[in-house]
Amino acid sequence: MSTGTNTHESDRVSSALTGALFGALAIALITALTVGVIGATGGIRSGGAAAPGATTPANVVISTTGANTQPAAQASLAPAKAVATKSIARPAASVAPAVTRTSPSSVRVDLQTQEVVAEIEKGETYTYWTFNGSIPGPMVRVRVGDTVELHLRNASTSIMPHSIDLHAVNGPGGGATATQTNPGQETTVTFKALNPGLYVYHCATAPIPIHIANGMYGLILVEPEGGLPPVDREFYVMQAELYTTARLGVAGHHEFDAIKMDNEQPDFVVFNGKVGSLTGENAMTAKVGEKVRIYFGVGGFLTSSLHLIGEIFDKVYPEGAVGSAPNANVQTTLVPAGGAVIVEFTLNVPGTYLLVDHALPRAINKGAAAQIVVTGDHDTSIYSGPLGGAGH
Repeated sequence: MSTGTNTHESDRVSSALTGALFGALAIALITALTVGVIGATGGIRSGGAAAPGATTPANVVISTTGANTQPAAQASLAPAKAVATKSIARPAASVAPAVTRTSPSSVRVDLQTQEVVAEIEKGETYTYWTFNGSIPGPMVRVRVGDTVELHLRNASTSIMPHSIDLHAVNGPGGGATATQTNPGQETTVTFKALNPGLYVYHCATAPIPIHIANGMYGLILVEPEGGLPPVDREFYVMQAELYTTARLGVAGHHEFDAIKMDNEQPDFVVFNGKVGSLTGENAMTAKVGEKVRIYFGVGGFLTSSLHLIGEIFDKVYPEGAVGSAPNANVQTTLVPAGGAVIVEFTLNVPGTYLLVDHALPRAINKGAAAQIVVTGDHDTSIYSGPLGGAGH
């Protein structure tokens, strides 16, 4: 299991996606970041998505004011808070190592739930709820047939109880019933990994949607017998939304907004927890001729239309089903809420590529974009055009 490390604060998406990278679309991006996302929710109902009978502690702020109808320039928030970490985003290269064992074994996995203040975007803070202090939580990697002993500890500084539901588990609650963990406590659950595939895990403490929306999700890979074919590089990326009291571009401390979540109208749609998490100095990197594999999941509530601008997915394991034959030559693949996918591709031409949700307002206006910077020789017989410029 890899826990990853925090990286330096990434550049704003407005600067990371400008120039040759996005060309004409950069104008729309800069405008969107300046003016803010126009997405009024209207107050359909109040109270959030709590389970029946569930309550929210008085010291957890849940806004029920609905959309912020003021222009971004006039919006007012409490000042940004001091951050506990330089970046909430788990680096995409923080992939758990491949399982080389040829037979099942017993595996211990340790996770800690932590509530931390970090930046969504420079000057805009949020109180995230996490596994191991970053988003997504650590990638867990085991082999089919393994017996997993999972220890979940809730930090003593937490306000809320937390738990974990792993979609790879065969058993009621996916582990959540055994791991309802109060602050400062630790619980344990044991399960056998019976089905190979790539699966989401998330917190399942009521109100469950609030815990997930605040950042409590990750991926567990159950490798098939014999493992996955080797590739040159592997990356770990998850998409989710943030539902807050102001739009992207409004400085200050953003609080969670339950009505926006209920209406499924987020202010941010992000990869690995924040705007610009995988751009600039934090971009994924590769070389011409290398085969790349991305483990991608949706931790939030909106289906992703995953697309790599300027490349084609050579192989797609839809919904993370590694036990089935992959699809070939795919331009865009759908990843449902609570679902995952494995995509593979070979990079033929150098340059900067964008991984996006092809519901493009999410990428251009709300943050769902990552970069893959590719170096190497330019074979003009494959592509004769410039290595930068406008893209879709």
